[in-house]
Amino acid sequence: MDFALTEEQEMLRQAVRTFAEKEIVPIRQELDEKEEFGYGITQKMFDLGFFSVLIPEEYGGMGMDYQSYILVVEELARVDACQAATVAAGTSLGAAPIYYYGNEKQRKELLPELLKGKLFGFGLTEPDAGSDAGGTKTKAVHKDGKWIINGSKIFITNASTKITMGSIIQAVTGEREGGKKEYTCFLVRQDSPGYTAKPMHKKMTWRSSNTSEIYLEDVEVTDEDVLGKRGEGFHQMLETLDNGRLSIAAMGVGGAQGAFEAALKYSQERQQFGRPISSFQSTAFKLADMATEIEAARNLLYKACWLRDNNKPFGKEAAMAKLYASEVMKRVTHEAVQIYGGYGLMEEYPVAKFYRDQRLLEIGEGTSEIQRLVIARKLGV
Repeated sequence: MDFALTEEQEMLRQAVRTFAEKEIVPIRQELDEKEEFGYGITQKMFDLGFFSVLIPEEYGGMGMDYQSYILVVEELARVDACQAATVAAGTSLGAAPIYYYGNEKQRKELLPELLKGKLFGFGLTEPDAGSDAGGTKTKAVHKDGKWIINGSKIFITNASTKITMGSIIQAVTGEREGGKKEYTCFLVRQDSPGYTAKPMHKKMTWRSSNTSEIYLEDVEVTDEDVLGKRGEGFHQMLETLDNGRLSIAAMGVGGAQGAFEAALKYSQERQQFGRPISSFQSTAFKLADMATEIEAARNLLYKACWLRDNNKPFGKEAAMAKLYASEVMKRVTHEAVQIYGGYGLMEEYPVAKFYRDQRLLEIGEGTSEIQRLVIARKLGV
């Protein structure tokens, strides 16, 4: 097993890093303070192909592997979780399910747009269905050749921007033998009558990422809007979350790296008792532990990506990577703020934002508690 990046992957990493430092760093604080979705920076990321990495060339994408896509997310998260989240959700939760489960008509109609400048949301979470995804109350009833959908979704990324085309909506469509619910996913357009998507504000974290509530009141769709086949919705959602966990892990690794680099630089510049604070063993050991944990998290993530790219089971490793990288970033950002001291509590310094943005990683796409449950089940306990 060789984790060395290919020449093409190294070039991609460097291109994303250069872009992130040049284009995102100067505006990240302003966007965060205004809770403003960055349409300009998002279009630039579209133009550079950041949303196109996974999708095959026949639909307008680059046709690269999952490892390459993860590198894009990691490098964006190294400077700003919000821009990383826009690309990650736009790819693994928006375009990818349409590619993996959609029919050829859906792919040809939607994917080119989703690679050029449009977004699609992923409607799973509901007010009473978070960790218990099976608690979905949104229902779709087949009547007179159409599906009528009623319900609501919450905490949906990319679902209410000016460039959002619509969202994948999971709904209960019946009952299986034994009384279990049947779930089906639908492609619901943003302009559908009865469909409303509203942005959520006053967030502690990911302030310039679009997070939305969705309301569906007698929304009509046709059989052509079913993603895959009727009854496959729950399976589709579980597989999508497995893939999505890798991107959340990448955000943990990238964010931890960014916070570590900021803390290292500050520790070498900050003078106390006549010398840089990095020269004190208490600080040096913090930095050593931070670097070690980041490296361990990165290797766990890259192994999970290798398994996926080689068509091997990766669900357990994806859950491990998501769990560990999220909690590594928690520990790294905590120590980064500690190294900054009082300045670390000021929003003008980058570690304050890293500290806030980390918090979502232990909740989104399966809480840390759920990851431990997934891992335990994979172990047979």
